[in-house]
Amino acid sequence: MATKSTAAKADSHLLTEKELLAMPESDYMNEAQLAFFRNRLKLLEQEILNNADTTTENLRETQFVPDPADRATIEEEHALELRTRDRERKLLKKVQQSINLIDSGEYGWCEETGEPIGLQRLLARPTATLSLEAQERREMRQKLYGD
Repeated sequence: MATKSTAAKADSHLLTEKELLAMPESDYMNEAQLAFFRNRLKLLEQEILNNADTTTENLRETQFVPDPADRATIEEEHALELRTRDRERKLLKKVQQSINLIDSGEYGWCEETGEPIGLQRLLARPTATLSLEAQERREMRQKLYGD
């Protein structure tokens, strides 16, 4: 019966960060928390897609500028915007993978250890797939072995 009320709460009301953090550890990755993170990831996904549309429009509106210095400035701005969108494209893939993890029931759990990633870490980085300790170990190995 408690599961139905949790599901009803998830459907009717998205948690705030404060409510999320106030929940006991035993509620980790319950339906309300998953709904919170799904919503956060969907908003991030939409923001990235909107930015990509804006970039496309900006690049289409390229005007002819006779001054070489002005043209170079515009080209540099376009190159910077394209690099930013490339980073966002990679982030979009991670966001979509995280949404798939929510669907499969694996979101919020470290892919290396199976332990909880933690709400604080997921709030800071909703696409995290490793606990803080596992991430630190991975970074240390990369630093030592250059992987």
